[in-house]
Amino acid sequence: MSGGTQPNAKRLSMIVTKGTLDWAYPPFILATTAAAMGLEVSMFFTFYGLTLLKKKLDLGISTLGNPAMEMPMMGMHVKMPNIVAMLPGVDAMAGTMMKNLIKKKGIASIEELRSAAVEAEVQMVACQMTMDLFELKREDLIDGPTLGGAATYIETASNSEINLYI
Repeated sequence: MSGGTQPNAKRLSMIVTKGTLDWAYPPFILATTAAAMGLEVSMFFTFYGLTLLKKKLDLGISTLGNPAMEMPMMGMHVKMPNIVAMLPGVDAMAGTMMKNLIKKKGIASIEELRSAAVEAEVQMVACQMTMDLFELKREDLIDGPTLGGAATYIETASNSEINLYI
């Protein structure tokens, strides 16, 4: 958290570990909603979650291991059996279908939600160890996030009323 925290202000911290399209929505929706409600919000992006801070997003979906995945098609909801995930192109097709559905329903894109988080002064921290591990440079990321490590997150989490792992 920043040094200028307000006394008695509620705080939300979260660890963001996943970088697929379907896993990108919960942290950004929760962060922007909490900020709009007056909470101080910190998001710690580590491992594949760090992907969400890249300047250029190319988020997909993996249908493998997601038995709850249903897509509205032809007036009904069709489940994607795990066996289908083995077929070439299925993940790309599912990603395209999801992006089209998001656009059709007028839901904000991840880029828009990320910009809203920056505007709402959500503190975004990129994990330095993950950047080193995946050979990412600061210039690969959007403007705004600070760099930090596990101690940065632990310090923030220990001063937060709400802690989420996403």
